[in-house]
Amino acid sequence: MARKPASNKEELLVHPITIRVSDATLKRLGQLLSESSCRSTGEVARKLLNKERINCFYRDASMSAPMEELALIRKELKSIGININQQTRYFNAVKSSAEKNFHSDRTVELLLKADAKMERLFALMAKLAEKWLPRS
Repeated sequence: MARKPASNKEELLVHPITIRVSDATLKRLGQLLSESSCRSTGEVARKLLNKERINCFYRDASMSAPMEELALIRKELKSIGININQQTRYFNAVKSSAEKNFHSDRTVELLLKADAKMERLFALMAKLAEKWLPRS
């Protein structure tokens, strides 16, 4: 399948240029390539030659543990919410008051579990806000 024709013929890259660089320069280009959104060393070199902006992405290693914990809390809260929805459905489906009491007690247990998770979530959010939000 052929590539669709370009809309702007002047922006096509049709003139190849071959250059030689030192090991240090190649390492710097490779470093920029690994940190940026560029897909090839040639793209990095083109952006440098054209004095275009190179967007680099850095990962804060200190945020890995809190982010994993936030993802885990999100997953647990989602499963607790699903369980609460099931208990509510069972509660509405039964007729006897004994069964309604049983399902309401189970729902209260699930809500207490969710409350504990939300407290942990708020503590994590406070830590993140302390680190990232400006003091006012």
